Amino acid sequence: MSVEDDRRFRVACLTLLLDVVADVRPEGVDAHRVALFDFLAAHPLLLAREESDPDRIRLRLAGFDDRALSYRSVVQRYVTRRQRIPDDLGWLVSYGLVTVVLDGRVRHLLTPAGREVARSFTSMYARAYREAAVIVVNRLGRMPDRGLAEVMSQWMALRAQPRSLDSLRTGP
Repeated sequence: MSVEDDRRFRVACLTLLLDVVADVRPEGVDAHRVALFDFLAAHPLLLAREESDPDRIRLRLAGFDDRALSYRSVVQRYVTRRQRIPDDLGWLVSYGLVTVVLDGRVRHLLTPAGREVARSFTSMYARAYREAAVIVVNRLGRMPDRGLAEVMSQWMALRAQPRSLDSLRTGP
């Protein structure tokens, strides 16, 4: 069993993510954005691919490594994670940590109690995930839905391409 199979772990990550998102999108975000932002915050080197990218250096210092096993089969991992998002958001709503805003779209917004919980996490992973979430949300948070779709298709296409064994040993 991986940590991604543990609901408490997943909803803790979503709480951290929604805390970061609140600074860029105070009106809340839909489940599609939550899924994408959450996945990229857990795998941020998919976004900061170039060695010269200053965010890549920050992410490497935070402990992210694209040679990790989790970077293999990312498309499958994204689909699995996205399927769990509605239930995880529902769980957060039921505990009063997230509220749902309905105004033509269904958006999710962290409550004050949720923000308090998010800010109470102090583990090294929580710090690294928050750092990655800040980078992801700063890069993609204000992007229109169409732009997000393009970004998603680009990284999925890149990750779906077969790589030689040499490139797997040395990274992208």
